[in-house]
Amino acid sequence: MATFESHSTAETESLGEQWGRDAKPGFVIALSGDLGAGKTQLVKGIARGLGITTRVHSPTFTLVNIYTGGRLTLFHLDLYRLETREQILSAGLEEYLRSDGVAVIEWAERLFDEVQGPKSKVQSSQTWFRRVRIETLNENERRISYEDFGA
Repeated sequence: MATFESHSTAETESLGEQWGRDAKPGFVIALSGDLGAGKTQLVKGIARGLGITTRVHSPTFTLVNIYTGGRLTLFHLDLYRLETREQILSAGLEEYLRSDGVAVIEWAERLFDEVQGPKSKVQSSQTWFRRVRIETLNENERRISYEDFGA
């Protein structure tokens, strides 16, 4: 598992930008962290790395925002309002995990098992899965730990 220490929102976005530049079709990034930890900041960077110029904001009330115009389409999902796996599956969000774009999921622990990884609750055809945990260290600093599965 890799760890990155971010000392500002700009550094968090920069890490995301690097991930966006490296992203391949079917990439799924599962984000976990408390409210205000920086999940959306990381997604803003991923979008920039994909070449998406549209303003990125949290899809808390819409469940998914779709951003096009970059190298790959970005599907930004937010599971905060969905409490059970059944609610998530009935919302039809699973299709975004099987796309040719990049899917980033906030509050991913509600869908994926923290111990067993991406295949434990939902079978998906992605080739590359990154599980990310963002911890708030203080007002400006975050510890971002991540682990890759698949390709």
